[in-house]
Amino acid sequence: MRKSDDAPYSNLYQKSLAYDRRWVYRRRRVAVLAGVLAVVLVVGAGIWAVSLYFGFENGIRRSQAISGGAGLDQDVNILLMGLDSRLDENGKPLSQEEYDALHSGSADDGGYNSNVLMVLHVPKDGSQATVISIPRDDYVDLAGAPDGVKQGKVKQAYGYRMDEAMRELSADPKGKSQDETYQAARDEGRKAEIATVENFLKIKIDHFVEVTMAAFLSVAKAVAPITVCLQEATKDTYSGADFKAGQQQLTAQQAVAFVRQRRDTTRSGVELTDLDRARRQQAFISSLATQLKQKGTITDVGKVTGIVDALKGKMALDEGLNLIDFGMKAKQLTENKTKFVTLPIVEFGWSDTGESVNIVDAGAIQQQVADLLNPQPTPTQAPAQAASGQSQPAVASDSGAQAPAATQATAQGQAKSAASAAAPGPSPSPTSTYNAGDWSDALIGGGIPCVK
Repeated sequence: MRKSDDAPYSNLYQKSLAYDRRWVYRRRRVAVLAGVLAVVLVVGAGIWAVSLYFGFENGIRRSQAISGGAGLDQDVNILLMGLDSRLDENGKPLSQEEYDALHSGSADDGGYNSNVLMVLHVPKDGSQATVISIPRDDYVDLAGAPDGVKQGKVKQAYGYRMDEAMRELSADPKGKSQDETYQAARDEGRKAEIATVENFLKIKIDHFVEVTMAAFLSVAKAVAPITVCLQEATKDTYSGADFKAGQQQLTAQQAVAFVRQRRDTTRSGVELTDLDRARRQQAFISSLATQLKQKGTITDVGKVTGIVDALKGKMALDEGLNLIDFGMKAKQLTENKTKFVTLPIVEFGWSDTGESVNIVDAGAIQQQVADLLNPQPTPTQAPAQAASGQSQPAVASDSGAQAPAATQATAQGQAKSAASAAAPGPSPSPTSTYNAGDWSDALIGGGIPCVK
């Protein structure tokens, strides 16, 4: 499957794959977390008139990639996917103004990698929600071996399967138009990505939200300025980041750079990786949720309408995700200080095709996810549950995807990463700024986290 940089490409996705493999200072694509913001903060108010709801429905794409997911009266897992694409949900180019603001190339760049993957777990009992960030380069089994690729980066399942489906559907369109074929292939990509995450984490995905890069920019424009906090001054010519240390307010374009930055090009000693970028995204959600709540934005119909309009054409949801019902969960998400966790890796390594990947311990990750989504009772709870005959859910232990041969980190290092990610974080007041630690610590929402 690997091609040289100068090789001819039979399709756009192969071209984007080759571009992604230029690992030295390459611009990794990231379509950030507008799905979280749109669902949790915008539609999450849950009190808007029916006309606003249907106005939003008319502007987003509903997908058949998932059917029969659990209702919101049950525990639900929602997969948030941010695509690498420089196009909108209909496959159309963005405006030049948007490309300039994104600082990430043109319509010819990018592809259909799911460069942001987050699982939002919402308990039915109204307790604390959890967001699990899956590092995009984790080396896993790809569901269905799309395009003949059995193992790859977790983000690649979407693009490989979409590429494969486009060839299949184009060869036998069965009366479908070009646009219908394109959307059918997108649905196949979504199914593959969802199945890959389910197999990797050993969980059931009930619903999904998918956004393009332009979606985040649109939301940022609608709500800017946005307050964030950085532990150190940093600059990156690739993402356009240029930030001072401490708390500061960002424009929409600066917000894009903030969540995209994964390196410092000043040689100042600030070391950043993809894992730090995931922490930036988590911190941004916490900061923005805090800010919008303080300003009353999520109860201002006019402001919410502007955000909703900005997302039209740049977002897709499964058919079963009822946005009005989900809105009733918004109070739970904002008041219970959502917990953010990044899954640990063993080390940075290489695949057998020469790609830089994250070597992971799938069994340890599945145990950690099971513990996060099915927390064990505290010592004071255990006797009461034992007396009532209640049992705890079984914990999955199948190791799933096998990582390629590589030098393993010490057991002590692995234990620290897993323990730190699951450990309780600070409990800031809504107006506070606090040191969020590094990516291996849990981040508790409800304030302005200060990050690398």
